[in-house]
Amino acid sequence: MQDREEFYKKLKLQLDDTSNWPEEYLYKFIVPGDGGGVEQIGNIFNDLGAVITTRNSKTGKYKSISIRVIMPSSDMIIQKYKECESIKGIISL
Repeated sequence: MQDREEFYKKLKLQLDDTSNWPEEYLYKFIVPGDGGGVEQIGNIFNDLGAVITTRNSKTGKYKSISIRVIMPSSDMIIQKYKECESIKGIISL
């Protein structure tokens, strides 16, 4: 958990150094293809006007998800990453 918090601190610094808020942000995730990960992610970003695209892996075991959304701050970006962490089997890219 300590490593995760360090990651988010570094991410926040990088985002604040390179962005003018609000700004478009691209999230990328991989989830198991047989679970409800796509729907769960959709629920997390539902109220933000996000454009969500998905693609199945060759074998269908996984789905890649790209989310383009205008975010108001680095804090909000990190908050959404933390919400997504609760999804079983999710990988953040």
